[in-house]
Amino acid sequence: MIDIHWGDPTTLVVSSQGHTQKITTIEQALYWLRKKWPVTDHNRDIALDYIDAAMNCLVMVSTARKAFLLAAKSAGLMPDHIDAEMAVVF
Repeated sequence: MIDIHWGDPTTLVVSSQGHTQKITTIEQALYWLRKKWPVTDHNRDIALDYIDAAMNCLVMVSTARKAFLLAAKSAGLMPDHIDAEMAVVF
C-alpha cells in the first residue's frame, strides 16, 4: 500500500500526561479515527467520510485534513503547537 501524503505532520497531545501522536499520512489519521479516537461524535463521522472520499480521489486531501483537525478539536485532542492551518480550526 502506498501512503498518501497529506501535508506537514500533525502532532496531537493525546493524554493528560502530555503524550503525543504524530500523524503523517491520511492512513494514520484513518486508523486513529477508527481505532483510537476517544469519542464517537458527528465531527469524527464527518472526518471519516472525508478521509474515505479523499482516499478515493473524490475530495481534496486538504479538505479531509481540515475535517480531521476539527474532529480532533471536538475530541479534546489539542495540537502540540498551532500552525497557520490549525489556527483556522483551533
